Amino acid sequence: MENAGAPETDTIDRQIAQRLRALRTERGWSLDDLAQRSQVSRATLSRLENASVSATASVLGKLCAAYGITVSRLMRLVEDDYAPLVARDAQPVWTDASVGFERRSVSPPAQRLAGEVLECRLASGARIDYEKPPRPGLEHHLLLLEGQLQVTLDGRQHTLRPGDCLRYQLTGPNTFTTPARRGARYLLFIV
Repeated sequence: MENAGAPETDTIDRQIAQRLRALRTERGWSLDDLAQRSQVSRATLSRLENASVSATASVLGKLCAAYGITVSRLMRLVEDDYAPLVARDAQPVWTDASVGFERRSVSPPAQRLAGEVLECRLASGARIDYEKPPRPGLEHHLLLLEGQLQVTLDGRQHTLRPGDCLRYQLTGPNTFTTPARRGARYLLFIV
Protein backbone atom coordinates (compact mmCIF):
# COMPACT_ATOMS: atom_id res chain seq x y z
CA MET A 1 0.00 0.00 0.00
CA GLU A 2 1.10 3.55 -0.63
CA ASN A 3 1.94 5.70 2.37
CA ALA A 4 -0.59 8.43 3.03
CA GLY A 5 1.99 11.16 2.45
CA ALA A 6 3.79 9.58 -0.50
CA PRO A 7 4.40 11.94 -3.45
CA GLU A 8 2.33 9.79 -5.87
CA THR A 9 -0.62 9.79 -3.47
CA ASP A 10 -0.34 13.57 -3.00
CA THR A 11 -0.41 14.04 -6.79
CA ILE A 12 -3.49 11.84 -7.19
CA ASP A 13 -5.24 13.63 -4.31
CA ARG A 14 -4.55 16.97 -6.02
CA GLN A 15 -5.89 15.59 -9.33
CA ILE A 16 -9.03 14.38 -7.58
CA ALA A 17 -9.46 17.79 -5.92
CA GLN A 18 -9.11 19.57 -9.28
CA ARG A 19 -11.57 17.20 -10.98
CA LEU A 20 -14.12 17.62 -8.18
CA ARG A 21 -13.93 21.39 -8.38
CA ALA A 22 -14.10 21.34 -12.21
CA LEU A 23 -17.08 18.95 -12.31
CA ARG A 24 -19.03 21.03 -9.82
CA THR A 25 -18.20 24.27 -11.67
CA GLU A 26 -19.13 22.76 -15.08
CA ARG A 27 -22.58 21.93 -13.74
CA GLY A 28 -23.01 25.31 -12.06
CA TRP A 29 -23.56 23.68 -8.67
CA SER A 30 -22.72 25.30 -5.37
CA LEU A 31 -21.13 23.26 -2.57
CA ASP A 32 -24.57 23.16 -0.97
CA ASP A 33 -26.10 21.78 -4.20
CA LEU A 34 -23.50 19.02 -4.37
CA ALA A 35 -23.84 18.25 -0.65
CA GLN A 36 -27.57 17.73 -1.12
CA ARG A 37 -27.13 15.55 -4.24
CA SER A 38 -24.30 13.42 -2.81
CA GLN A 39 -25.20 13.29 0.90
CA VAL A 40 -21.62 14.40 1.68
CA SER A 41 -21.29 17.38 4.03
CA ARG A 42 -20.46 20.79 2.62
CA ALA A 43 -17.42 21.01 4.91
CA THR A 44 -16.06 17.68 3.66
CA LEU A 45 -16.62 18.72 0.04
CA SER A 46 -14.72 21.95 0.62
CA ARG A 47 -11.78 20.11 2.22
CA LEU A 48 -11.75 17.59 -0.66
CA GLU A 49 -11.75 20.32 -3.30
CA ASN A 50 -8.88 22.05 -1.51
CA ALA A 51 -6.96 18.74 -1.24
CA SER A 52 -6.67 19.22 2.52
CA VAL A 53 -8.09 15.71 3.09
CA SER A 54 -8.05 12.52 1.02
CA ALA A 55 -11.33 11.07 -0.16
CA THR A 56 -12.41 7.63 1.00
CA ALA A 57 -13.76 5.01 -1.39
CA SER A 58 -17.24 5.48 0.08
CA VAL A 59 -17.21 9.26 -0.39
CA LEU A 60 -15.89 8.94 -3.95
CA GLY A 61 -18.71 6.50 -4.64
CA LYS A 62 -21.29 9.04 -3.44
CA LEU A 63 -19.77 11.83 -5.50
CA CYS A 64 -19.56 9.69 -8.63
CA ALA A 65 -23.20 8.74 -8.22
CA ALA A 66 -24.11 12.44 -7.98
CA TYR A 67 -22.12 13.19 -11.16
CA GLY A 68 -23.11 9.99 -13.01
CA ILE A 69 -19.52 8.93 -13.72
CA THR A 70 -17.19 6.12 -12.68
CA VAL A 71 -14.49 6.65 -10.07
CA SER A 72 -11.82 6.12 -12.75
CA ARG A 73 -13.19 8.94 -14.86
CA LEU A 74 -13.26 11.17 -11.80
CA MET A 75 -9.70 10.37 -10.81
CA ARG A 76 -8.08 10.77 -14.22
CA LEU A 77 -8.08 13.71 -16.54
CA VAL A 78 -9.84 12.17 -19.53
CA GLU A 79 -8.20 13.00 -22.84
CA ASP A 80 -9.37 12.55 -26.44
CA ASP A 81 -6.41 10.33 -27.21
CA TYR A 82 -5.21 7.34 -25.30
CA ALA A 83 -1.96 5.45 -25.08
CA PRO A 84 -2.36 1.93 -26.49
CA LEU A 85 0.33 0.64 -24.13
CA VAL A 86 0.33 1.63 -20.47
CA ALA A 87 3.44 0.44 -18.63
CA ARG A 88 2.87 -0.82 -15.10
CA ASP A 89 4.92 1.99 -13.54
CA ALA A 90 2.75 4.53 -15.41
CA GLN A 91 -0.55 3.10 -14.14
CA PRO A 92 -1.95 5.42 -11.47
CA VAL A 93 -2.56 3.94 -8.03
CA TRP A 94 -5.01 5.39 -5.54
CA THR A 95 -5.18 4.26 -1.92
CA ASP A 96 -7.89 4.57 0.72
CA ALA A 97 -5.81 3.83 3.82
CA SER A 98 -8.87 4.12 6.08
CA VAL A 99 -10.15 0.75 4.83
CA GLY A 100 -7.00 -0.79 3.35
CA PHE A 101 -8.03 -0.40 -0.29
CA GLU A 102 -5.66 0.04 -3.24
CA ARG A 103 -6.88 0.66 -6.78
CA ARG A 104 -4.59 0.56 -9.83
CA SER A 105 -5.97 1.90 -13.11
CA VAL A 106 -4.47 -0.75 -15.40
CA SER A 107 -6.13 0.77 -18.46
CA PRO A 108 -7.06 4.37 -17.64
CA PRO A 109 -10.34 5.48 -19.19
CA ALA A 110 -10.46 7.26 -22.52
CA GLN A 111 -13.37 9.13 -24.08
CA ARG A 112 -13.40 7.00 -27.24
CA LEU A 113 -13.23 3.63 -25.44
CA ALA A 114 -15.95 2.19 -23.21
CA GLY A 115 -14.10 -0.42 -21.13
CA GLU A 116 -11.44 -0.19 -18.48
CA VAL A 117 -9.54 -2.57 -16.21
CA LEU A 118 -8.71 -2.05 -12.54
CA GLU A 119 -6.49 -4.12 -10.28
CA CYS A 120 -7.71 -3.84 -6.70
CA ARG A 121 -6.46 -4.96 -3.30
CA LEU A 122 -8.62 -4.99 -0.22
CA ALA A 123 -6.99 -5.68 3.17
CA SER A 124 -8.21 -8.40 5.50
CA GLY A 125 -11.23 -7.48 7.60
CA ALA A 126 -12.14 -4.60 5.28
CA ARG A 127 -15.54 -3.36 4.14
CA ILE A 128 -16.50 -0.79 1.52
CA ASP A 129 -20.13 0.27 1.11
CA TYR A 130 -21.36 2.02 -2.02
CA GLU A 131 -24.86 3.44 -1.58
CA LYS A 132 -25.65 3.62 -5.29
CA PRO A 133 -23.90 3.06 -8.61
CA PRO A 134 -22.17 5.89 -10.44
CA ARG A 135 -24.33 5.02 -13.44
CA PRO A 136 -27.22 2.55 -13.15
CA GLY A 137 -26.69 -0.54 -15.33
CA LEU A 138 -22.90 -0.20 -15.38
CA GLU A 139 -21.52 -3.65 -16.29
CA HIS A 140 -18.76 -5.21 -14.17
CA HIS A 141 -16.80 -8.45 -14.47
CA LEU A 142 -14.88 -9.16 -11.26
CA LEU A 143 -12.16 -11.85 -11.37
CA LEU A 144 -10.76 -12.80 -7.97
CA LEU A 145 -7.02 -13.52 -8.23
CA GLU A 146 -6.08 -14.08 -4.57
CA GLY A 147 -7.77 -14.32 -1.19
CA GLN A 148 -11.47 -14.28 -0.50
CA LEU A 149 -14.07 -11.62 -1.22
CA GLN A 150 -17.75 -11.24 -0.49
CA VAL A 151 -19.70 -8.93 -2.78
CA THR A 152 -23.25 -7.97 -1.86
CA LEU A 153 -25.38 -6.65 -4.71
CA ASP A 154 -28.91 -5.44 -4.00
CA GLY A 155 -29.00 -7.55 -0.82
CA ARG A 156 -27.70 -10.77 -2.42
CA GLN A 157 -24.31 -12.04 -1.18
CA HIS A 158 -21.73 -13.68 -3.44
CA THR A 159 -18.62 -15.30 -1.92
CA LEU A 160 -15.69 -15.50 -4.34
CA ARG A 161 -12.57 -17.63 -4.17
CA PRO A 162 -9.50 -17.43 -6.46
CA GLY A 163 -10.47 -17.97 -10.09
CA ASP A 164 -14.16 -17.11 -9.55
CA CYS A 165 -15.69 -14.47 -11.81
CA LEU A 166 -18.74 -12.43 -10.82
CA ARG A 167 -20.56 -10.69 -13.68
CA TYR A 168 -23.15 -8.07 -12.81
CA GLN A 169 -24.78 -4.79 -13.63
CA LEU A 170 -24.89 -2.19 -10.89
CA THR A 171 -28.43 -1.17 -10.08
CA GLY A 172 -28.35 -0.36 -6.37
CA PRO A 173 -26.22 -0.50 -3.23
CA ASN A 174 -23.21 -2.79 -3.16
CA THR A 175 -20.68 -3.87 -0.56
CA PHE A 176 -17.21 -5.42 -0.78
CA THR A 177 -16.05 -7.34 2.33
CA THR A 178 -13.04 -9.50 3.17
CA PRO A 179 -12.77 -11.97 6.05
CA ALA A 180 -10.86 -11.03 9.21
CA ARG A 181 -7.73 -12.99 8.28
CA ARG A 182 -7.71 -12.83 4.52
CA GLY A 183 -7.60 -9.94 2.07
CA ALA A 184 -8.31 -10.02 -1.64
CA ARG A 185 -6.67 -9.07 -4.92
CA TYR A 186 -8.92 -8.90 -7.96
CA LEU A 187 -9.32 -7.51 -11.45
CA LEU A 188 -12.39 -5.46 -12.22
CA PHE A 189 -13.40 -5.05 -15.85
CA ILE A 190 -15.85 -2.18 -16.38
CA VAL A 191 -17.83 -2.07 -19.62
